[in-house]
Amino acid sequence: MQELIRKLLAELGEDPQREGLVDTPKRVEKALRFLTGGYAADIDRVLNNALFAVDYSEMVIVKDVDFYSLCEHHLLPFFGKCHVAYIPSNRVIGLSKIPRLVDVFSRRLQVQERLTNQIADTIRDKIAPLGVAVVMEATHLCMSMRGVEKQNSFAVTSAMHGAFRNNARTRMEFLELIKLRNAVPMLREPAAELACIAED
Repeated sequence: MQELIRKLLAELGEDPQREGLVDTPKRVEKALRFLTGGYAADIDRVLNNALFAVDYSEMVIVKDVDFYSLCEHHLLPFFGKCHVAYIPSNRVIGLSKIPRLVDVFSRRLQVQERLTNQIADTIRDKIAPLGVAVVMEATHLCMSMRGVEKQNSFAVTSAMHGAFRNNARTRMEFLELIKLRNAVPMLREPAAELACIAED
């Protein structure tokens, strides 16, 4: 890979031997191996048996999960937030495993539409919930740095299955909740909270 990167630098009109570029092929290879590490990931090992039988049938939401991926068309980054919800039937996923799932699929050459579906489909396949929903919001550098050069545009994709697809009320509840910046409102003002802590 490093030799290919040297040739690419030369094709771009650069001197791969100049001081600032001598170690660039090694750095680029290391970065690309990391950014595409999802190909080597085993989903079952990532989940690590963190699937639990729980008597709980309300909506579970993990929102504002940061993700970074590479567009398969231009190899330029796209990045943003991922929001995941599901309604358990008899099993739940350990909460920390959902961001890990997002990482597995985002660390591949991707299009946002496929990425959204892969996350939703995996959760549906692993725990058979009553419903699963994924919404992704992303800025694409292939749009903002080149092409149409629209710096403030972003793309939103969604995948809805089960109750989220069939029940408009459930779907709207999820969409309203992910719009809230603070899902759990503070019951007291920060200053009052600090005063109570000091008194304790």
